[in-house]
Amino acid sequence: MAKQEEHLRKPEWLKIKLNTNENYTGLKKLMREQKLNTVCEEAKCPNIHECWAVRRTATFMILGSVCTRACRFCAVKTGLPTELDLQEPERVADSVAVMNLKHAVVTAVARDDLKDGGSQVFAETVRAIRRKSPFTTVEVLPSDMGGSLENLKTLMDARPDILNHNIETVERLTPRVRARAKYDRSLELLRRSKELQPDIPTKSSLMVGLGETKEEIIQTMDDLRANDVDIMTIGQYLQPSKKHLKVQKYYHPDEFAELKEIAMSKGFSHCEAGPMVRSSYHADEQVNEASRQRQAKA
Repeated sequence: MAKQEEHLRKPEWLKIKLNTNENYTGLKKLMREQKLNTVCEEAKCPNIHECWAVRRTATFMILGSVCTRACRFCAVKTGLPTELDLQEPERVADSVAVMNLKHAVVTAVARDDLKDGGSQVFAETVRAIRRKSPFTTVEVLPSDMGGSLENLKTLMDARPDILNHNIETVERLTPRVRARAKYDRSLELLRRSKELQPDIPTKSSLMVGLGETKEEIIQTMDDLRANDVDIMTIGQYLQPSKKHLKVQKYYHPDEFAELKEIAMSKGFSHCEAGPMVRSSYHADEQVNEASRQRQAKA
């Protein structure tokens, strides 16, 4: 019995409907032709079929496919990267243009082997998209880039439409869940991003189901708001393989609805919360909402 209890059975609401129509297969073919990586594939995102086949959106993962960190929740390959592709920004921008995206999300593996943490390639990718698709909004999702203010400034000087950096889990669980990352350093990056570019919305994501308490979730919301974070996403952690952390709890959709209500009461301009929600889920809607909020305050 004890052995059976080690892995919780997935509830009905976590069943995924696959859709591999022409949009999905066409986008997959484009990514391979351009030699691009997506976090949709590498992180085994449960929403890949909806985003690729229905919404025609994707999250580009730059700086290669090998991460220098080994977070215990993440399916991305880890190790020591062997290359840096300086032509990657142009290929990403070309793909955004071909896809005619209204909103593009650009994330990356952690590159602790680079002095600038990859910030220069990030900035060049934003600028390349701006040149080739001037009406496309751009969201960036970097690592903490070693906590360097200089690296962050390099990225923020490119003026993305949204700066997204994930807190991932509550403070108590951070050392166990996130390799080399620090809870306070993530909060500092989010705060400094707003200090550098006050008009650019900031965003962060929290996974639940790793053993956190409701009180800890609410404290994380308070910590994010105390650092002027505008947008929050909350989703269910799903174990990508047997070597990763086990799921401690599957939250019911009603619990996510309650968490969203609490988050909005804290002052977030937008919150996505649900079993399948990930950091980039419906990101196009979030940037539109952030834009409306800024216009209302103007």
